[in-house]
Parts: sequence; C-alpha cells; structure tokens
Amino acid sequence: MRSKSDRVKKIIAILKEEYPDAGPRLRFSNPLELLIAGILAAQCTDDKVNEVTETLFRKYRTANDYANADLDELMNEIYSTGTFRRKAEAIKECCKAIVVEYKGDVPNTMEELVSLPGVGRKTANMVLADAFGVPGIIMDTHVIRLSQRIGLSDKKMPDKIEKDLLEIVPKKDMTIFSHLLAFHGRKICLARKPKCDHCKINELCDYYKQV
Repeated sequence: MRSKSDRVKKIIAILKEEYPDAGPRLRFSNPLELLIAGILAAQCTDDKVNEVTETLFRKYRTANDYANADLDELMNEIYSTGTFRRKAEAIKECCKAIVVEYKGDVPNTMEELVSLPGVGRKTANMVLADAFGVPGIIMDTHVIRLSQRIGLSDKKMPDKIEKDLLEIVPKKDMTIFSHLLAFHGRKICLARKPKCDHCKINELCDYYKQV
C-alpha cells in the first residue's frame, strides 16, 4: 500500500498532465481584488463572481473606495452573488480595517488576514497562495470532498483536513495541488455522481475501490 505522501505525489503528477492550465478561476489583478472576490465567492460560483467583479473592479480600485462605498449601492452591485447584505457589510468593514491598520495595503500573513472582518482561512489561504505566492492548501468544497474520497484524510472539519494535508503534500506543491483537485472535482469527481470510470487517478482512490 502506498503511503499517503507517495499517493499525493503521484496524484499531482497525473493531474498536472490532465489539467495543464490548472490555476485560480477567480479573476483578479492584485491582492485586494482577490480578497474581495474571495468574500463574494461564499455560496456562489466562480463564474458568477467573475461576472460581477468585471464591473465592480472598474468602479472600486482601492480599499478606501470600498470602505467609503454607499452600502445600498454596493449591495445592489453584488446582489446576484447571494447573501448580498452580509457580503457588502463584510467588504466595507474589511476594507476599513485595511485602511486603518495596514495603510490601505492587503496584509500578507495568515494571522493578519483572518483578523479582518469576513475573512476566514480559506479566503486567507487563497490570497496568500494566488496573490502573494505563499504556498498553502486552499480548502474549497472540491478539495474537502476529494481529500475525503481519495482517502487522504478521514476528518470532517476543513481545518482538520487542512492539517492532515499539510503533513503529506510537499510545501512547494500545496497551491497547485489545491487547484488540481478543484479542477478534477468540477470535471470528474462530482459531488453526486462521480465519473469514476473516467478518472485518471481512480487506482489511487479509496472510494473507487469500494464502489
């Protein structure tokens, strides 16, 4: 039986060939844009977020712009992403904190990012990995589901799954590992009806051996 670390290395190698373009799906050009997109992405598809931010990012350029935005206007602009009041309030409060505490620049440590209103570990890891180049596991729904199915973690809570993955995924590969699992989860390892017969990593998967 392969060790989990060996399986991870093999999974990364296979999925890199399968998804050579794997990477961030949220569109952004700087850390602030990715942070805002991350807040909007809660219970919303990346495609819908990209549709909304195409206009949003042209209007709001700085943390100060969001901090001073009219709440009703902002809610209307992000309405289609769902839970728009909570997200609009989080964006404003988050950006106020960035302006006051970090002189308008998005901080680049986990501790600082998760201290911001509306920012959890998933969004913080995403900003660190994709905007600042700091390796990390981005715990989106696909990474959680696939880690459990493949057998890389038997935990249920995202923070505990993340801890397991941090022990078996090479640090240099953590970010691409996250994107590869997300791409595979969207295309093959679906939530309800995974396409196991078409999966290039099924021989490395505990779930496949049971079906």
